[in-house]
Amino acid sequence: MNFLNAKWKNLALFNYEVDREILEKYLPAGTEIDIWNGKCYVSLVGFLFKETKVLGLKVPFHINFEEVNLRFYVKRFENGEWKRGVVFIKEIVPKKAITFIANTLYQEHYETRKMKHGIFENESTNTFVYQWKNGKKWNTIQLETEKNPIEIKVDSEAEFITEHYFGYTKISGETTFEYEVTHPRWEQLEVLNHYVDIDFRKTYGDDFEFLQNLNPTSVFFAKGSKIGVKNKRKLQIMPVLEEMN
Repeated sequence: MNFLNAKWKNLALFNYEVDREILEKYLPAGTEIDIWNGKCYVSLVGFLFKETKVLGLKVPFHINFEEVNLRFYVKRFENGEWKRGVVFIKEIVPKKAITFIANTLYQEHYETRKMKHGIFENESTNTFVYQWKNGKKWNTIQLETEKNPIEIKVDSEAEFITEHYFGYTKISGETTFEYEVTHPRWEQLEVLNHYVDIDFRKTYGDDFEFLQNLNPTSVFFAKGSKIGVKNKRKLQIMPVLEEMN
């Protein structure tokens, strides 16, 4: 049985090219940073959890909610093939129970904040807004899209950002949690305009304050789908010993 079943809907993905050295201290043992066309990315992602079930059960008042996360991309070589995954710097949700479960069972980095979202449609476009509150300030990400879905092209930047099927969490210098995320290939909506108003330092700390002055390298919108989270396991990575002379 999957640990988690849900729908991830209306994924707004704001992608920033960064120096890979910034991410080294967050890198789980046994993984390496995944690069696309020589670029290292972090992504700010807002989306909706829908019809959420934990171990097959719906928890009242925790079925539909927002999430915003900051993540980067890694890969792990195992059994002759590469597993492509993500590492979360922080995941923001409006429900304390979600934060407790994720941080306790998966050692993730969830925080609980007041959140809200909006979807605004007209004849030709859709607008999606995700907001979360730090103190008295509402942080906002927003984008406007075309209405008709299109395929995500093979070997495209959008495919790199959306097609990762494992999650990795750094527990210690030698211990990593791995879990699998299953979903069909997504469709996207073409992004026409976007807007970001975030206090990056207060939200993500000093390491990511520099994003305050960066424009996203790219912005995508994925329609999403049903997802499942399963096969959690602990990886014990033996340190590599230098050869003795």
